[in-house]
Amino acid sequence: MTNSFELDGFLPYRIAVLAGRLSREFSRFYQERFGLSRAEWRVMAHLSQEAEVSVREIHARVDMDKSKVSRAATRLEEAGIITKKISDRDRRLVVLALTDTGTRMMAELTQAAQDYQAEVMARLGPEAAAFLNGIDALMDSAGSSRHAGQGAVGLRR
Repeated sequence: MTNSFELDGFLPYRIAVLAGRLSREFSRFYQERFGLSRAEWRVMAHLSQEAEVSVREIHARVDMDKSKVSRAATRLEEAGIITKKISDRDRRLVVLALTDTGTRMMAELTQAAQDYQAEVMARLGPEAAAFLNGIDALMDSAGSSRHAGQGAVGLRR
């Protein structure tokens, strides 16, 4: 076999591994400081961007099951970090919002996230801007490539 597949050289695999490592690295801060899970952190991060967000909207923006988002939201609500209410726009939706406690917590989390981002960018060195441009290009084109929707590894069946 002349063209063997090398998983460690496969870009999607490498990106997934890197994302997991970086996420776990940063998670140590919010887990130790606030006892938050990764799902809870993601819910809070999204709520910090808008006054109210539905579970459906969070699910659509992140790679996380609706059930995980819902469970994280329930734990955050029980802790007094967020509120849940029925949407005024669509009575079928539950919207989430940060409480004052959640907003204060998010201020500290935001600073930690910015510090961590600066640390990661410093690790990249002079290649940081090019790396971000490459990520942006992949994010913009993901799902629109010729392999999208063609089944496993883009093969036609």
